[in-house]
Amino acid sequence: MSQEQMLVLEAKINELIGRVEQLQLDKQNLLEREEKWHQERGRLVEKNELAKSRVEAMISRLRSLESEA
Repeated sequence: MSQEQMLVLEAKINELIGRVEQLQLDKQNLLEREEKWHQERGRLVEKNELAKSRVEAMISRLRSLESEA
């Protein structure tokens, strides 16, 4: 293998190493974002359940007031 071919091969390998490193960073960022979305989803589900309970309680009170009248 000639010196020129070795340099070309080395450049390609270095480029691939750079791409792998960038992909690893991208993957880590995506995993962190996914974790944040899961946490946010959990908070939203809790808020939704609380709102649902409150609405159901209001409906029950309204029905009991209606039946008393």
